[in-house]
Amino acid sequence: MSDKKTCNCKFSVKYCVLLPIVLLVTIFLLAVPTTFFGIEGLTVLQQRTIALFVFAALMWIFEIIPSWTTSVLIIVISLLILSNKGLGFLMHDASGALLPGTMNYTKLMSAFADPVVMLFLGGFALAIMAQKYGLDVTLARFLLRPFGTNPRMVLLGFLSVIAIFSMFMSNTATAAMMLAFLAPVLATFPDGDKGKIALALSIPIAANIGGIGTTIGTPPNGTAVSNLETYFGISISFGEWAIHMVPFVVIMILVAWLVLMWMFPFSSKKLEINIPKNTKPTTWRTYLVWATFAITIILWATESLTKISSNIVALIPLGVFVATGTFDKEDIKQIDWSVLWLVAGGFALGYAMLDVSKGGTGLGAALVNAIPFGSMSIILVFAVAGLVCYALSNFISNSATAALLIPILCAVSSGLLSNPAFEQWGGTKAMVCFVATCASLAMLMPISTPPNAIAYSTGLIKTKDMLKVGAVVGVFGLIFGFFWLTKIFPFA
Repeated sequence: MSDKKTCNCKFSVKYCVLLPIVLLVTIFLLAVPTTFFGIEGLTVLQQRTIALFVFAALMWIFEIIPSWTTSVLIIVISLLILSNKGLGFLMHDASGALLPGTMNYTKLMSAFADPVVMLFLGGFALAIMAQKYGLDVTLARFLLRPFGTNPRMVLLGFLSVIAIFSMFMSNTATAAMMLAFLAPVLATFPDGDKGKIALALSIPIAANIGGIGTTIGTPPNGTAVSNLETYFGISISFGEWAIHMVPFVVIMILVAWLVLMWMFPFSSKKLEINIPKNTKPTTWRTYLVWATFAITIILWATESLTKISSNIVALIPLGVFVATGTFDKEDIKQIDWSVLWLVAGGFALGYAMLDVSKGGTGLGAALVNAIPFGSMSIILVFAVAGLVCYALSNFISNSATAALLIPILCAVSSGLLSNPAFEQWGGTKAMVCFVATCASLAMLMPISTPPNAIAYSTGLIKTKDMLKVGAVVGVFGLIFGFFWLTKIFPFA
């Protein structure tokens, strides 16, 4: 009964208090004169875009409705108040002409089919087939075998395997699968052995860090790649991202391993992980999945040679699986459409920031002209952007955080191009990719990411344990990630 009362209370606060506040703030920003914002030359459509950003931020932060539904709302509202096929009385001036900066409605609707959305769609198809035909279990058995029975090495094995899986699969699915393998072992640990806490924490830490390694590993990476392409015409291939970020993941996994062993040392001298053999029947479709998985990764890694975009490559396995009946209508239901629609809303916000010549409202240029970014300290801009992203991502979806901040950051980056020091610190690529990385390093609390919640559900982890490890690994990752992307191994 108490749980029901708590649920009803939260429901009432969200819909009776928070939602009216969000709507009133949004309506206020829409209704005030453009001069209220203090941005010279601000147009009506740019004002509406600002209001839309604030609406998205508040809805994502308070989670009044699911994050993905907010994204869909963003696109629908954009179509109504920013596009040439929107509400006629809002889109025309007194003479009947379209307002300056009016967006083509097809530009906004294309957010649902952005190339990066297709990249994730193909990645989801690969992950679903890997689970359906036992590829994930077979790989887990194979990859964990070399780490033996030494508890410290088993911990390193779990961190490594989870990180690898999270580069290609949903980190939530990876965490759930590995917890199923680990749960029977955790139950046998002596009460005083802190090592079981280290093993339980290895699941969310490795899942969150591992996703940084590839463009399909986590939505913030895709958001960064898409906005760089849309805003600046900068293309980062799957292989280029992996070459730069997989070594970063390796170093971070080793750091996490050392931190976990230091904070939660093992008392047990031997630890055996018995992953059951794949019991699913081996058919020609099993071999097809293996071959398609391998060929797709090879094509992603050799984009510079084949000249096939990684976004197109992602659709090849989907085409193969559908044509052969390997991927059926039941498998379609397993695609995480909420993630795809969530990032699509972020892309729509990014499109609205573009210059008028590129089909946007020109808000990005207006902000750049209003704020002297070019004279600001580059390190300070990096630090503020990274910390804001990190702080927000600990409380709301990292996908939503990236979708909100990266379009704004692209506008900031264009204002920094006049500062010679900006290129010395890696330039636009470094800044945008750094913020995407910060989103994935947020893992302080059980609510920060789904893998954190999954690990917390074991009952072996206290919030303070997660907070300590998450803070040490996260802060180290922020500082190391900054230098990695700006000085050690910046994108060319």
